[in-house]
Amino acid sequence: MCIFCKIISGEIPSSKVYEDESVLAFRDIEPQAPVHIIVIPKEHIESCDMIDESSSAMVASIFEAIPKIAKICGLTNGYRVLTNVGEDGCQSVKHMHFHILGGKKLPDRLS
Repeated sequence: MCIFCKIISGEIPSSKVYEDESVLAFRDIEPQAPVHIIVIPKEHIESCDMIDESSSAMVASIFEAIPKIAKICGLTNGYRVLTNVGEDGCQSVKHMHFHILGGKKLPDRLS
């Protein structure tokens, strides 16, 4: 069981900011911005490479939740949503997840 599945099951605590029947969002333990939220599907999907007809509704529910999460976190002047896929994309946890970053003006470039 991956670390995010353990967070979903309650085995590992998290600083939850949002939850519904299919999505969980919590504060990143190593934030890269003043607001750094991890958004995960409650169903284990390894990465964006695994999205198909059976999981696309789950992904849609994540993107429907993101504006709600941003509002809860006070991100009224914009934010960034990103995900990492695979080794070259630096995906550290093999459970699809999205980062919401905000709370300040973010740099135009990642490098």
